[in-house]
Amino acid sequence: MSNLADRQCVPCKGGVPPLNADQVAPLLQQIHGWEVVEGHHLHKQYRLKNFSAALRLVNRIAEVAEAQNHHPDIFLAWGKVGVTIWTHKIGGLTESDFVFAAKCDVVAADI
Repeated sequence: MSNLADRQCVPCKGGVPPLNADQVAPLLQQIHGWEVVEGHHLHKQYRLKNFSAALRLVNRIAEVAEAQNHHPDIFLAWGKVGVTIWTHKIGGLTESDFVFAAKCDVVAADI
């Protein structure tokens, strides 16, 4: 797994520009299966074997979100979990969004 997962999310205080495409590209290479949507947010859909497994993943991602103080949009359906991440304060992506994405992949690997 990416070393991004070993880092901590840093709260954004605002006043900084979102990452541009050149800054996003090397970070995106470190997380697998994630896509950058409209240069604004990260999105990934996890496929799981049933509803129970999907719900466990949602709950584990929520625990990480609380611990990191970085809260994604999470969508739950039978066998699917969608995660959308961006830094609301600046309306775009920061390095912490990629850190959080990597952390989601770590917990998903344990489901």
